[in-house]
Amino acid sequence: MNENSPSLPVGLTTDEGSPYWLNKGDNAWQLTAATMVGLQSVPGLVILYGSMVKKKWAVNSAFMALYAFAAVLICWILWGYRMSFGTPMIPILGKPDQAMTEKFLLSKYQIYYLPTADYVFYQFAFAAITVILLAGSLLGRMNFYAWMLFVPLWLTFSYTVGAYTIWGSGFLKDLVIDFSGGYVIHLSSGVAGFTAAYWVGPRHSHDRQHFPPNNIIHMLGGAGFLWMGWSGFNGGSPLAASQITSLAILNTHICTAMSLLVWLSLDIIFYFKSSVIGAVQGMITGLVCITPAAGIVGTWAAIMMGALSGSIPWYTMMVLHKKSAFFQQVDDTLGVFHTHAVAGLLGGILSGLFAKPDLLDMFYKPKKPGPGFVYGIVDGGEKFQRGLRQLGYQLLGALFITAWNVVVTSLICILISRITKLRMDEDDLEIGDDAAHGEEAYALWGDGERDPPPLRFRMTPKVPSFCRRHGMNPEMSTEQADNRQEC
Repeated sequence: MNENSPSLPVGLTTDEGSPYWLNKGDNAWQLTAATMVGLQSVPGLVILYGSMVKKKWAVNSAFMALYAFAAVLICWILWGYRMSFGTPMIPILGKPDQAMTEKFLLSKYQIYYLPTADYVFYQFAFAAITVILLAGSLLGRMNFYAWMLFVPLWLTFSYTVGAYTIWGSGFLKDLVIDFSGGYVIHLSSGVAGFTAAYWVGPRHSHDRQHFPPNNIIHMLGGAGFLWMGWSGFNGGSPLAASQITSLAILNTHICTAMSLLVWLSLDIIFYFKSSVIGAVQGMITGLVCITPAAGIVGTWAAIMMGALSGSIPWYTMMVLHKKSAFFQQVDDTLGVFHTHAVAGLLGGILSGLFAKPDLLDMFYKPKKPGPGFVYGIVDGGEKFQRGLRQLGYQLLGALFITAWNVVVTSLICILISRITKLRMDEDDLEIGDDAAHGEEAYALWGDGERDPPPLRFRMTPKVPSFCRRHGMNPEMSTEQADNRQEC
């Protein structure tokens, strides 16, 4: 560079920490988007779940979400990420391996101007929220120790397969349109949650009949984290601060607002009440429905998708669920099947209808699916055949995700049931949080003082029965001997 050549600002020059391929703007946005997705879970769903259930289940419900977030991260970096996005092992799964080396994490991610670490963290946030959404079907009765086993098993044998098949290098990668997880995240969590709810069994009969939220204002706060966090959820998928990113974020909020208003209107028309809980459900179905299509449909399509996501899941939840013996025999606590499986399936099918050819060209590199069937009808000829074929691929993807989750979730639940109880004891179900964790959510009088104190504060920690005794003096008392137990 000679002295007359323009020089770059200091912040854009390369150095050891900023190689030539790194785009600092894209990098900053991607880390922001990943953090927004994480905030949807912690504190978003922690607050939403802890507020949307009966008071006696507030701690347990929030804790299920918090535990899953932490457990998924460790499993993700040790083996989950590579199983989802790594070296092919079989057509539906990658080879297990760790994702922790500096060379791997700081290398350029494929054709994007980002470190691989960005993508590992972003996809972790997706994996974590999928498991936490699934938990919404199981609140109010699942044995927490069974949940501790369920999370790593389901992530390993179910989520990674869906992610690898559609987003990784699986057989549906270049066929199915799933912009940000309508199938990989929402359809899988809805189907798996409903399946697990069948195996775990229902809540206590009184809870199932009467299960009011304990704090609607906090519930709205958690819902707000979900809605605003979805800017990162869908806006992070292009892996760049690009035009597609801007369109995806705008479409996300348009569809969500429309869905909320339609759900609210139906509640008013048929129940003569404007339900806050109903508005939150309509918000969620709008967010879910637009997810597989956010950056590859026009704004007019986002409005139409919002109208459908506010009405079809409303019908399945408020009408069909109450009339169907099949739905009645499974206790899906928060209706995750309707808000995520139905809305996710709807979004996937509508993606096959409304995907716009020029937007598909901008997002999918180098191969692209589509176009949407609507554009195939308009353009005719070969595009009509391709559009019709794309609808078939969308249905094939939905069928695979549904079948895999039903089978694998069932096998996981059966396996865990051989180790520990899936459902809490009936007596504990009457008590709730205090029986599960020795803690309660709210101190309503006496600054939380209780007489007697909670059980967990009066117990000496128990050493597992498989521990052996050694070094005992024959003259020791039984209590002293017990205290000398060591593993």
